Amino acid sequence: MSKRDVIRKGPGGLLFAALFLAFSLFLLSQLGAETKFSAKGKLFAQPAFWPAVGVFGMVFFGVLHLITRWRANIAAEMAEGAIWLRPFEYLAWFMAYVSAAPQIGYLAATVIFMVLMALRAGYRSAKRLIAAALTGLAIVLIFKTFLQVKIPGGAVYEALPDAIRNFMIVNF
Repeated sequence: MSKRDVIRKGPGGLLFAALFLAFSLFLLSQLGAETKFSAKGKLFAQPAFWPAVGVFGMVFFGVLHLITRWRANIAAEMAEGAIWLRPFEYLAWFMAYVSAAPQIGYLAATVIFMVLMALRAGYRSAKRLIAAALTGLAIVLIFKTFLQVKIPGGAVYEALPDAIRNFMIVNF
């Protein structure tokens, strides 16, 4: 089996072809709303001509690509699709961090996030978790205290006494 055959028969080809064709069909459905043909001018000078050529080409070659991948192993395709979705987990982690920071403060959110990411990465020893927490603390000190990046304080800071609250809002 040649290297070309391995690439051709690897999982994900059918999934990619289907997604590419779906995207191309979406662009085709938007073509009339986004570009217009006018009654004046030559065909090649029309504002919609070249976008239409590109989109119709995408649809045509997307169909051909899908046909060439049609005999794929569906189970392997679904397993590959699951791998493609893995990065969205980190998007969810980031969104949780961004949502937590205004509530519990930049310092607490960053330290907790760093420890949770270390746990998610598979680190379980106290030494590694403390290193993650200290890294979070260092990030806060560098950005908020030394560089004085303006990051709003957390809602939890409102419960602190005035002097401590001002110190925490300014520095952490």
